[in-house]
Amino acid sequence: MRIGAPKEIKDHEYRVGLTPSSVAELVRGGHEILVERNAGVGAGFEDSVYQAAGASIVEGPDPIFERAELIVKVKEPLPLERQKLRPDQVLFTYLHLAPNPELTRDLVASGAHCIAYETVTSPSGGLPLLTPMSEVAGRLAPQIGAHFLEKQTGGRGVLLSGVPGVPAAEVVVLGAGVVGSHAAAIALGMGANVIVADRNPEALRRLDFKFGSAVRTVFSTNTAVREILKRADLLIGAVLLPGARTPIVVTLDMLPAMKPGAVIVDVAIDQGGCCESSRPTSHSDPVYVREGIVHYCVTNMPGVAPRTSTFALNNATLPFIHAIADKGWRQALREDEHLRAGLQISGGKVTSAPVAKAQGRAYLPVESLLRL
Repeated sequence: MRIGAPKEIKDHEYRVGLTPSSVAELVRGGHEILVERNAGVGAGFEDSVYQAAGASIVEGPDPIFERAELIVKVKEPLPLERQKLRPDQVLFTYLHLAPNPELTRDLVASGAHCIAYETVTSPSGGLPLLTPMSEVAGRLAPQIGAHFLEKQTGGRGVLLSGVPGVPAAEVVVLGAGVVGSHAAAIALGMGANVIVADRNPEALRRLDFKFGSAVRTVFSTNTAVREILKRADLLIGAVLLPGARTPIVVTLDMLPAMKPGAVIVDVAIDQGGCCESSRPTSHSDPVYVREGIVHYCVTNMPGVAPRTSTFALNNATLPFIHAIADKGWRQALREDEHLRAGLQISGGKVTSAPVAKAQGRAYLPVESLLRL
């Protein structure tokens, strides 16, 4: 199969869909790889390294979208890229469709078969292709939050760790999943006081077992969230419903009770955000202030650590890329129910129930599409 890795064009996105080592593995399997010139430079991979691995370097994205049967990306295709997609082409990338009707519309119109990293499942019930980026984003969130708590960036002027005689900052994490647990670990390591809220008692028990009394856990109700927000210097939104629009946990009327200059890092923004006041931002313009609260809602947070993120992502995606390339997308999905869960759009049809529900669209089950 001919596989293409275009250069990402989202604002300050330096990750790349394939590492040179992944290219070498795929070439060894008999596949042809096209890599756009300078696609990996931001992550530290020169074109010469891709060529040594067996890839062909092409000028610009057009040869990839014109020739590749499988396109491997990191982030959702932007409008210019969506116009280049064609029927029977397979797109394998993060999509986060539920809160983005425009993206869904364009992908439906393209006729392409779109498989989303974030909804591929595992036998244990996890999300193996979302997990590595959730780990990165979770670990970045306290670091980013600490920066924007600084006075010159608009924050309260609070040091996360405090100093002897001065209390540490209060960090509230909404969600005890992968993002939340990693955010809690880093915030603790930075010396903050940490509270984690979740509606899943088992998730809270896991955190309690891992951190003991160092992390305070709270069962998430509207009343509980209102109370703990009053204490937060830094709020990290880490709520996830796989494939669906993130539920709103922090409503607009809660913001006035927060400390002026407090910071919200809404990691859930890819799926719409868990704060009613959240709206997508970019690395070029990462924050805005609403009701006196600094909001950081960058939709590609792991892009600031592109080398780490690209390796972590490829470690997870390569087996699935192999399966699609070796067997063709239809047979690969027929044989693997976990990869099948990633198919969101196919041949002009929405094949994800959560996306269809979020956008009021018709829904075609993947099993019907594949005649299983």
